Amino acid sequence: MPQPPDKLSLRLIAAADDDGRRLDRILRKALPDLPLSHLHHLLRKGRVMVDGVPGEAAGRVRAGAVIQAPLAGTEKCRAPFPLTGFSPEVPQKRRLETRRSAPFSILWEGAGLLVLNKPAGLTVHGPESLETQVQAYLAPKLPPSLSFKPGPLHRLDKPTGGIIVFSTNLAGAQSFSALLRSRRIRKTYLALLDGVLDRDETWEDTLVRDREQGKSFTADAGDDDAKEARTRVYPLARTREFTLARLEIDTGRTHQIRAQAAAHSRPLAGDRKYGGRPQQGGFLLHAWTLELPELALPELPRRLEAPLPDNFRRRIRELFGELDLV
Repeated sequence: MPQPPDKLSLRLIAAADDDGRRLDRILRKALPDLPLSHLHHLLRKGRVMVDGVPGEAAGRVRAGAVIQAPLAGTEKCRAPFPLTGFSPEVPQKRRLETRRSAPFSILWEGAGLLVLNKPAGLTVHGPESLETQVQAYLAPKLPPSLSFKPGPLHRLDKPTGGIIVFSTNLAGAQSFSALLRSRRIRKTYLALLDGVLDRDETWEDTLVRDREQGKSFTADAGDDDAKEARTRVYPLARTREFTLARLEIDTGRTHQIRAQAAAHSRPLAGDRKYGGRPQQGGFLLHAWTLELPELALPELPRRLEAPLPDNFRRRIRELFGELDLV
């Protein structure tokens, strides 16, 4: 029979973005350093209380619920709040440190989403990444949550710049992710390709990821690890050696454009990893526009555009002269 904890020092209060989530998943997010085995031990023994009643791992937690557990075993956990006398708010010192203008270019903010123009060369995840900058910027602006943390909703490689969307609440994350899964969001890139492309093409391949090499390759459709990749390519300008192309991706595989461009004998200029000729500053690939279906997210503009960085604009002028990229 479950035994009530004899010493309750960990006290968490579920917030709006925790509403309806499983208890074990809330605790895993709130206490990322707590060993999973210990967490489930506490749950099995009835040592985690939800509104004074032993909680079940799969039980759904409502906003405002009070979650309590023994402090033993949680003292060294890296939590986003003090474990004793918990109040789920950002400490005042941190609020003062983060109350500053955003260190990145914001294209749009609202409806649970933050749309940014990521500079090429900045990682999305990890230490000193775009994600850490976004979380510092949002910390004094967002209500507390045990299980929700702002994060990117799709991929963008470190060398690639342009549009990337972060969630600022659970509803925004769910709505945008549902549109991505149903492939109702149209994502367009600009790229400088090696070689001449003189007509529109559709690249349909299956790709596999080699994690050791950090590369994606085309493969037979029968390969268990192969995934469909589809990209439509439209040449905008060309010389005898280069093509400026607009690319629309229907799928979002890792290194999709880079791998498919190489497979179709048009590697990105400067992308030496995929066979492109050397180019000062590396390859040029920019997530240019993002278009949503009408009324999908009424508060969000139907079309968002990330301006090209200066180095990309300069290279275009050098090769093709002034272009009207609309």
